Amino acid sequence: MSDNFAAIGVFLIGAILVSAIMLVLPKLFGPKVRPNSEKLKNIEGGNETIGRTWVGFKSNYFLYAIVFTAFDVETLFLYPWALSFQKLGTFAFVEMFIFIVILLVGYWYAWKEGALEWM
Repeated sequence: MSDNFAAIGVFLIGAILVSAIMLVLPKLFGPKVRPNSEKLKNIEGGNETIGRTWVGFKSNYFLYAIVFTAFDVETLFLYPWALSFQKLGTFAFVEMFIFIVILLVGYWYAWKEGALEWM
C-alpha cells in the first residue's frame, strides 16, 4: 500500500519540477525585451483604433464555450465504458443510461436557457 503512495509522491514531485523548469527556462534563455512606446502600440490589423479600444463581448460566447467543454469532457467517460462494455454487465449499462439521461437533461436546460444560441 505504501508503494502506491510513494509512486504518487514521485509523480507529484516530478510534475512540480517540470512545471518549475518550464517557468524558469524562458526567463533564462528568452530574449530580454525592454518595452518602449512603439512596442506597446496596439497594431492588431495594422491600424490605429477609432473610438473605444475596450469593447465588451457578450457573455453568451463564453457560455457556449463552457457548455461545449463540459459536454466534451463528459463524453470522454463514454470511451472507457465502451471499451469494457461486455465485461461490465447489466449494472454498468444501467449506470451509463442514467449518466446519458443526466447529460441530455443538462443539454436540454442549456438549450432552454439560450446558452447554445450564437447570436
